[in-house]
Amino acid sequence: MKNRLLILAVVAAGLAACSTVPDRNSALEQARSRVNAASADTQLTLLAPEELKRASESLRVADQAWRAGDSTRQVEHLAYLAQQRLTIAQHTASSRASQAITAGAAAERDGMRLTQRGQEADLAKQQLAAAEAAAQRDKASGVAQAERRDARVSELEMQLKALNAKKTERGMVLTLGDVLFDSGQARLLAEGSRNMLKLADFFRRNPRSAASIEGHTDSVGGAEANLALSGQRAQAVMAALVGLGVPADHLNIKALGEAMPVADNGTPAGRQINRRVEIVFAPQADEVSQR
Repeated sequence: MKNRLLILAVVAAGLAACSTVPDRNSALEQARSRVNAASADTQLTLLAPEELKRASESLRVADQAWRAGDSTRQVEHLAYLAQQRLTIAQHTASSRASQAITAGAAAERDGMRLTQRGQEADLAKQQLAAAEAAAQRDKASGVAQAERRDARVSELEMQLKALNAKKTERGMVLTLGDVLFDSGQARLLAEGSRNMLKLADFFRRNPRSAASIEGHTDSVGGAEANLALSGQRAQAVMAALVGLGVPADHLNIKALGEAMPVADNGTPAGRQINRRVEIVFAPQADEVSQR
């Protein structure tokens, strides 16, 4: 019974994987059609068997990439390589056929055709080499871009950690505690102003960064009043940042009231922790400073 369940699971996984493969790829279909037709050409299989074999192998690799769900660009590039190798095989076969029938008065004419086809084969080889070189450059460029992106992400996280931000599932979160406001008030105290200067400096050094400002309260008082107070405090933080030069369209506010406590509202210490404003920086690599 266990073996039967295992087989069914493997079959289901295979069907799921297959369902992600596109129905068709025009470049791959064209390459497959040409290679299949060439494989039925007796003259081609006799005169250029190795070249035809290489074209067929390239087609197999392209088809394998398509079935594996590789990118359309990668599949089309591999299909292009298969067609180029088929062109080389066809020109090679034509050249060898011409060599075999070249004789007498037709030798000069056939020789000219042979030269032309040799030039075409050379051109196809050059194009193939250029395409392979371009693919290598694209791969190297992609690796370099990924390394630069990772470095920028690390730099941003280091800057935010210096502000005591924490890494969470929502992104980097900087918590501004209740000491920034008088009890029940939404006006920033002097300590809050100093924190705003540090935040504004971060935005200045990372001009593409954006953040959500979330206001929270404890459960003391009515839920409606707490919701309004949390929104007013978030708005006060945003106003302070905008006044220090942070673009308003890089910020948004959320009033969450008492809905998302992070500590027990049954104790004074827990309530103080819950009275907070959080600055949430979304984990987007393209917003990182490129200093």
